Amino acid sequence: NSGVVCLLRPLLLDVVPSIRQTTALALGRLADHDVELAEAVVKAGILPQLICSLPEENRYYKKAAAFVLRAIAKHSPQLAQAIVQCGALEMLVICLEDFDPGVKEGASWALGYIARHNPELSQAVVDAGAVPLLVLCIQEPEIALKRIAASTLSDISKHSPELAQAVVDAEAIAHLAQMIPNPDAKLKRQVLSALSQIAKHSVDLAELVVEAEIFPVVLTCLKDSDEYVKKNGATLIREIAKHTPELSQLIVNSGGIAAVIDCIGSSRGTVRLPGIMTLGYVAAHSENLSMAVIVSKGIPPLCLCLVEEHEDHIKAAAAWALGQIGRHTTEHARHVAVANVLPTLLDIFMDTRSSEDLKTKASRFKALKNILQKCTYLPALEPLLHEAPPSIIKHVIGQFSKVLPHDSKARRLFVTTGGLKKVQEIKAEPGSLLQEFINTINNCYPEEIVR
Repeated sequence: NSGVVCLLRPLLLDVVPSIRQTTALALGRLADHDVELAEAVVKAGILPQLICSLPEENRYYKKAAAFVLRAIAKHSPQLAQAIVQCGALEMLVICLEDFDPGVKEGASWALGYIARHNPELSQAVVDAGAVPLLVLCIQEPEIALKRIAASTLSDISKHSPELAQAVVDAEAIAHLAQMIPNPDAKLKRQVLSALSQIAKHSVDLAELVVEAEIFPVVLTCLKDSDEYVKKNGATLIREIAKHTPELSQLIVNSGGIAAVIDCIGSSRGTVRLPGIMTLGYVAAHSENLSMAVIVSKGIPPLCLCLVEEHEDHIKAAAAWALGQIGRHTTEHARHVAVANVLPTLLDIFMDTRSSEDLKTKASRFKALKNILQKCTYLPALEPLLHEAPPSIIKHVIGQFSKVLPHDSKARRLFVTTGGLKKVQEIKAEPGSLLQEFINTINNCYPEEIVR
């Protein structure tokens, strides 16, 4: 408000180097503060002056200038675009070749803040020639520089397969994969994130990540003491598992499923989410892969997530994963039913506090339906008869109508537990599917018993 920004502007061209860099630092701190101040710095026409003499400046000024650019770029795509338009990318790329690691770090950081907004800005960073230099930066000895360069590669890769391919073409995967065992947690987080952002786009990219021999070493990250390393490790495995049965099989063969299940068991909250999704994706591919999840004891921790977690989206994911496990055959459904999942799913489905988000409601309904349509394990279905709403009772009665005609022991039990009585109380539309199921069940018994 006091007009300081305009007073600082001529000082960027002062003859004394320390005044120039202190001025840049002051502008950076202002711009870093909030979006309006960043816009004021851009409107004052400071950017061209800031970068006009950058290549000749000393390392302190270069670091301060990179800080200003980063501070402006972080706020919005429009501000990042203003930086690109004034020709700053070329200057930042020159800084990536500087001999001083701090200058490289500052430039990396600014480029990452520009690239993270959208595919167009990310493409501009690629076109400026930043990627090969960033790959050189992750090979430098300084940990801080490695972290920022890996983070920037992650920000570039995340938008599209083409941008991820640009990172792959610069041979980033091999160098990133070598750093997975690094003891520095913050570096590991960024490395795992970058590999996830590459692997998520397509089968081909996921296969390239796998070929860099990330298994079994990535599984150690699931036991890491750092929550974000765990989460990013599980996310990487999820992004690989989702593509094809072959990639999921590779995860199973390397002991990945047991590791993911342990990780779900030993974590809480959102750290569990990528692991839950991984089990769902693996189980969805085929009967055998789903059985691999069951044999590795994947169902109990998923049930725990349904009970323990408070966040709706985590419960929804666990419900979805259980639905994927149980939907293949009666054998699969029985394993899920025996773990007492059905009443829990029903409770969540019926809970009025459950999010009104229709998608999560629908996913639970679908999970329940997937399991019910294959479940012939009657003791698990019995409790649902008494509690299920009309939308679900139809599927429960449907399963009884499949099993009872062929199983005399089940028929006897169905009478003594009050199941048959309950069926008589259900009001069904004449001629509806539900009415047909009820008729099928009633036809298994003598008339007087039904009466």
